[in-house]
Amino acid sequence: MSDTSTTETGEPQLHYLEYYEDFLAKVRELSRQVADGDWKPDFIIGVGRGGLVPAVYISHQLELPMLSIDHSSKVPGFADELLARVASMTAEGTKMLFVDDINDSGGTIAYIRERLGEGGCETANMRYAVVINNQSSSVSVDMWADMIDRAEDKRWFVFPWESVGTREAIIEEAQSVPERLS
Repeated sequence: MSDTSTTETGEPQLHYLEYYEDFLAKVRELSRQVADGDWKPDFIIGVGRGGLVPAVYISHQLELPMLSIDHSSKVPGFADELLARVASMTAEGTKMLFVDDINDSGGTIAYIRERLGEGGCETANMRYAVVINNQSSSVSVDMWADMIDRAEDKRWFVFPWESVGTREAIIEEAQSVPERLS
């Protein structure tokens, strides 16, 4: 599949994932992978913002408690400090499943892994799940519902919770990291 990154007007090609049933099917697929696997988490961790909604659904479906890390806000006290706590919990044996909407460039997951490593985490007690995984990402994840190849697929995915934003805000977010689209 080869998709161009921009429209004739120079704007990113937006791909809306609006259908609740499709989203729910993807979440159920991730939950099924966890339920059918040998590794079982003690907690689901939603990575803010995009991973919070799928994490809540997975938490309910698997009947597991959920924690959240607000990586996207970059507000002190809501990400790095919490990641240090999570790292120590994993070192004590608690298993954590991190959930995000997309593993695109890999930047978010790489950042989280680096902070967890600095905090002395036990990597055997952590897994990563995403709704959409980019096989060309700089990092790998353990579970995903859909796979894309960003080398070929340049669409900007707009998840249901993002679609309520203004078109201008969505385009601004898409263009904030232009290498994802070129």
